[in-house]
Parts: sequence; structure tokens; C-alpha cells
Amino acid sequence: MCILAARIVAGSSAREGTYLMRHRTLVRLAGTMAALSLVAAACGDDDGGSSGGGLAGMKGTTPLVDLSDDFRDRLLAIDPDLIDFNYAAESYDAAVIIALAAAVADADGSDLANEINGITRGGEKCATYADCLAVIEAGGDPDYDGVSGPMEFSGNGEPTVASYGILTFGEDNRIEDALTVYQVANAPAEADVAQQEVEVERAGDGQLRLGTLLPETGNANFVGPPMFAGVDLAIEDINAAGGVLGQEVVVSRGDSGDTSTDIANQTVDRLLSEDVDAIIGAFSSGVSSTVIDKITGAGVVHFSPGNTSKEFSTYPDRGLYFRNAPSDLLQGAVLGEVIAADGITTVGIMALDDPYGTGLLEDLTAALESSGIEVVEAIVYDPGAPSFDTQVQDIVAADPEGIVIIGFDESSRILAGLVEQGAGPQDKAIYGTDSNMGNALGENFDAGE
Repeated sequence: MCILAARIVAGSSAREGTYLMRHRTLVRLAGTMAALSLVAAACGDDDGGSSGGGLAGMKGTTPLVDLSDDFRDRLLAIDPDLIDFNYAAESYDAAVIIALAAAVADADGSDLANEINGITRGGEKCATYADCLAVIEAGGDPDYDGVSGPMEFSGNGEPTVASYGILTFGEDNRIEDALTVYQVANAPAEADVAQQEVEVERAGDGQLRLGTLLPETGNANFVGPPMFAGVDLAIEDINAAGGVLGQEVVVSRGDSGDTSTDIANQTVDRLLSEDVDAIIGAFSSGVSSTVIDKITGAGVVHFSPGNTSKEFSTYPDRGLYFRNAPSDLLQGAVLGEVIAADGITTVGIMALDDPYGTGLLEDLTAALESSGIEVVEAIVYDPGAPSFDTQVQDIVAADPEGIVIIGFDESSRILAGLVEQGAGPQDKAIYGTDSNMGNALGENFDAGE
């Protein structure tokens, strides 16, 4: 049985401009000949393999910029085992923005939240914590254009500008660098809303304390390593530049688990007991939705580097929730453009049942239909189900030209089922989103997991 563990990374529309750059994501050529033979047999290739990898041609989109070699090397110094860098830049920038906001507010309590949006727009451009801190110390207003892009936060604490990578798997079952292109996406003008004021007062103690709520376990644990590395690297840079409020920033690591467990709530309880000023995470929109009220109700900043559900755009967050991952409103549009450019006329979609999955399903469907593409089957599934055979059979029976999977690590079993029924990436146009597209998919595919 050919089992895939997917990471597909969702994109957004380039309404204002598009640029192409070579993607230089680290590619690790893992897998033995025995593993490859196992995969070939599992995928039904009696000759021991097709002309290429079983994932070759599969596409997906994700918030991504063309990361510099230096930044990737520094991340690898933090975690030498990284195989993907997705959301590392967003995690790095989340920590830097919070630290700069505390420096502007001259406080580590809830007051810093009033300064976060302004850190990303409308001032003197700067690209590092040290440079932006120098602007602040000189009495200026910094406009941080970070590793993940310019961001330009709206008054509701989310980016109005974002960069997306369109990723494609190559013959080695890894992301093919030469095929990756990038799109700049701009939110519609009406998304740039007025500044929301902080509604909960919480005093600080003079030292900025951060907590992380990122996936060490659960169905999104594949994206945890680059996110943790991004935060840890940011803390190194912040403290090397003198810290915040004359002291080093401290960070307490925490696991988010997934929505099938209560790990996130337990982690948040611990972090709040440690008197953190901000919590970075969760990655999953579904997980964040279970703890956002607890975090913001305590007067603590809740800053996600990975939430994309559009529900957070208007959520009553007391002015304390922020994210530098763009809304799925953009993500669905870009993926729709990718599918339309491939000449696909009918699509089947499988989406996990949580705020992220159902929200992106809605936005993607609207984007596809606006391009004249028919969604012939849309299935919302329980990611904790023991089997997806029935859902896969329904998608295959609808016979779409293209299939989109919006899921976390359960995507591997869905893809396995598609391959077994002759509807895998070698047979149809298969697309993924930011929740499952990456080299982790290739590694698990080769390992038969």
C-alpha cells in the first residue's frame, strides 16, 4: 500500500503583481532502493517503478518567499534536521514584531498590542530587529519588512500583502526547486479596516516573556520544526541586539497538539501561569479557535504565524489577536488561478471538517466557479476517521479532471487511496494546500508511511 503523508501549502491571488523567483528550498534525497521498491509495488507498478516518482507533478500553494541562503543556513544551525522551511519566516517575524511593539510601547503588558499593526506599516523601512530598534531609539517610527515579506497589517491585525509559493513535486518525490514560482497577493481595499483598540488591560513586569503554542504532536506536527526554529532564531537575534526594555527576551516552549486532544488548552494554562506577554501559535486555525478567548481574555497577545481561516478577520478578539499568515480569502483565489491556468474544467475537493478546511473549501469553490470551473464533488470529512475509503471512492466516481486535498497528515491515507484507484498524481491533476504540501510528504511516501 502506497502511503503518503502530505504537506500542501496554500496560495493567494496576484491581483497587483506577480514575480517569479527561483525557490531554493532544501531538498533532502532520502529513501533507500528497498523503500522505493516497496512504494512502486504498493502503487501497482509491476516493473518496480514508473518513469518518475509517484508524486511527480503534484502541485500546491503556500505562504512563502524566496528565503535567502543565509536565513536557511541559520535555521539549520538551530535545527540541522529541517527538511522544510514553511512558516519558519512567519514564526521568526512574529517574535520580532512583538518585541518591536514592546520597545515602542516601552512596556511588556497588554499596551504593546496597540503598537503591533504600526510596526509593519507607515514608517521608516527596516529589515532587521537591530535596525528597527535603532529607528525607535532615534525617536522614529519603524516599518518592519521582515523575512516573510512586507505584511502591511490591517487594523484587525492581519496582512494585506503576502507572498505565495506555487510548489511542484519532481521525479524524486521532493519539491522541484526549478519549478517553484512566487506570487504577490494583495487583499481587497475593503479588507484594510480601522485600528482595533485593546480592550483588556494587563500590566507587565518589565521583561518580555513569550510562549509558543506550536505542533510538536498531532496531525500538523510536520510543520512544527521550522516554526520552532524560526522563533528560536528570532530570540537569538533580538537578544544579540540588546533585548527589549533593557533585558533579554525569554521564551517558554509549548505543544499545541491538534483538535482531537486538549493539549492546547493545557499548554495555554501553563503559559498563562508563567505570566507570558504573548503566545505565538497555534499553526492550526481549528486549534487557535479553541484557545483564543482564554488567551485574549487574560490580556495576552495571541499571535499566529499559521492561521489562515477567514473567521479570524472579524473575530471579537479584544484587539489582542494577530497573524502574519494571510487569510484563505487570498489563498483560495491563488489556488483557483493555478488550477485554471492548468486548463482544468472539473474539480473534486476533499476538505477536513474544521474552520480552516471548510473556510478554504468555500473560498476555493468561489474562485473556481468564477473562472468557469465546475466543482463536481465537495466532501467534508472527519480527519480522525479510521478510513477514508468511502470518500475517496466518491471523489473517483465523480471523475473530475483535478482533485484538491485540504487536509493535514491524514492526507497521506487519502492520497494512498487515490493511487490505489488509479486517480493519483500520475493519473490526474492533484493539488494541495499549505496544510500538507512539502518535502515531508515525499519522505513519508518513500518510507511507505
